[in-house]
Amino acid sequence: MIELRDVSKSFTLHNQGGAVIEVMRGASLKVAPGECVALTGESGAGKSTLMRMIWGNYLAASGSIMVGTTDVARAEPREVLALRRETLGYVSQFLRVVPRVPTREVVAEPLLALGRSSDEALGRAEALLERLNIPRTLWGLSPTTFSGGEQQRVNIARGFAHAFPALLLDEPTASLDATNREVVLALIEEAKARGAAIVGIFHDEEARGRVCDRVVDVTRFTPARAA
Repeated sequence: MIELRDVSKSFTLHNQGGAVIEVMRGASLKVAPGECVALTGESGAGKSTLMRMIWGNYLAASGSIMVGTTDVARAEPREVLALRRETLGYVSQFLRVVPRVPTREVVAEPLLALGRSSDEALGRAEALLERLNIPRTLWGLSPTTFSGGEQQRVNIARGFAHAFPALLLDEPTASLDATNREVVLALIEEAKARGAAIVGIFHDEEARGRVCDRVVDVTRFTPARAA
């Protein structure tokens, strides 16, 4: 479902005389439906860079990044948007929303974008918000004023609203209490059971051991560190 072949990435520092920094070389990774793969490596090794290339925020310098039938490394912007709408979900550490949009609508948006009815989308959103222990009194308010933990749970609910065939998870259990951590791990297990291919960054070793089938150390793809 997700397959990277010989992916490389470099950054050009235009404010430093055009210096080119090679940050990744020869990255190859395959994630099957129903499998969760954890990216590991010390800070700066390239975990987030690899995730952003799969998501399409960073353009790979070479290689291929297949998500389903779409090569993100070569796809047109409209193809990447369609992929994100239908196939590839992403739970980041930070919630970015339009101010004044109610929380239930923020969570329901991925389903509404797919043409689902308002009743179905909002019903799914409310079920997830309840499961993640977001008080009902907050559902009609914008999450921009919520605490960090509440915003994280809203972000998780949004990421799991649609049954994406592929998921990217960036520290999904960070800063959660034991109760909500358990809910998130159960959501991941349910996604795996329905066949989602998952790539994640998990600094929570216990969570990683529970939901991840394999660990890939990205340091081996980082030229300066691998040397």
